[in-house]
Amino acid sequence: MADVVALIDDLFFQAKVLETAKKIGVSVKMVTTPDALLSASQQDAPALIVVDLNARSGGIAAVERLRAAGNLRPVVAFLSHVQVDLAERAKAAGCEVMSRSRFTQDLAGILGRAKQSQGQ
Repeated sequence: MADVVALIDDLFFQAKVLETAKKIGVSVKMVTTPDALLSASQQDAPALIVVDLNARSGGIAAVERLRAAGNLRPVVAFLSHVQVDLAERAKAAGCEVMSRSRFTQDLAGILGRAKQSQGQ
């Protein structure tokens, strides 16, 4: 079981998230497609879902599919700060939305939420 399931297809960013998670003792399962995100979120029952809204496979579509399937787990989504319309769409889908730079800056704290919510 993973504490966090993350839809991120940028290899550099995947490595950054995995390295940070390892340092703070949080397990992360990386996926790269909306289908894989839906499947992993059902199988692993993560405390937190992280989505790169700029994922080539369609980050916002993945979030909308999660919600349509009844998954109400917390989702933190990140994107370029200039993508206002995409940010609004993600907020409407129930995501906490932040810029990529803020996500990077607060990464340990964001991932740490999964650990806290599971009482570890």
